[in-house]
Amino acid sequence: MTTDHPPSSTPSSEIKSANQRGAARLAAVQALYQMDIGGGGVLEIVAEYEAHRLGNEIDGEQYRPADAAWFRAVVSGVVENQRELDPEIRASLNEDWPLSRLDATLRAILRAGAWELTTKRDVPVAVIVNEYVDVARAFFEGDETKIVNAVLDRLARKYRGDQKTGKD
Repeated sequence: MTTDHPPSSTPSSEIKSANQRGAARLAAVQALYQMDIGGGGVLEIVAEYEAHRLGNEIDGEQYRPADAAWFRAVVSGVVENQRELDPEIRASLNEDWPLSRLDATLRAILRAGAWELTTKRDVPVAVIVNEYVDVARAFFEGDETKIVNAVLDRLARKYRGDQKTGKD
């Protein structure tokens, strides 16, 4: 599992809220992955992350301070809307590529990004797409980042056709 390390010279109070949202997105993907692979309920997983992970040190790795409310919203939003999100994500994948065939981490990234695109209309499309591509880079070095970019771009065009996706 990859984590970001805050610079040691930067106090937590100075970390921008945008960075805290990015950390919340990364943690949300990790929590969704954990729920997908190991089971566990949303309340249990969210409580564990808030108590033991967000902004804490675990096994020598320092987790960045995260916007806990954003983290909760993404995790619970994906869980509550997964039945609607999955068919939309599936339709945005290449033909003959079922969602179940994707890596669990990639599924979590796509679900979280799709949920934000459909729900957080005050957040620009380019921010959402770029943030989840960055999350993908934390886990993958191959074509997965391109898949995240392509799928979220297609979903953004469907849900928010009038907004720029960051692609020209």
